[in-house]
Amino acid sequence: MTHADADRYAAKHPVNKTLNKKIAAAVQKRAAEGNINCADATAIAENLQVEMMDVGATIDLLEIRLKRCQLGLFGYGEQKLIIKPATKVAPDMEKAIRSSLSDGRLPCISAWEIADGRSIARMDVSSACEKLKIKIKPCQLGAF
Repeated sequence: MTHADADRYAAKHPVNKTLNKKIAAAVQKRAAEGNINCADATAIAENLQVEMMDVGATIDLLEIRLKRCQLGLFGYGEQKLIIKPATKVAPDMEKAIRSSLSDGRLPCISAWEIADGRSIARMDVSSACEKLKIKIKPCQLGAF
């Protein structure tokens, strides 16, 4: 959701969508000043052994703003995204990215898998995508 949609995150979900109380408690515990970091949301999903999309939906239903995307795509204050296009992309990285595209975009989970498989920072993959003019979507938490 865009900045203009702030405090209306729950509107992304059906009216009858119910709040998972266990996830909600964990989110509220980690949230500060109406915000939660992507890394904290990821940790909640791992600790509770639930889907990241369920954590994301809970964050939305609680009208909490998701910050500090681990790919550097949003939530970094005024500049929003912090990644810059890579100066060059190794051929094997480009091949991995292009072979993982879905509808011309790289899913967030695929970006993570590429980074983890190469033991590189996740933002290195998003920087490569910026250089290749490939959008990363969808977000595992449903932010975009």
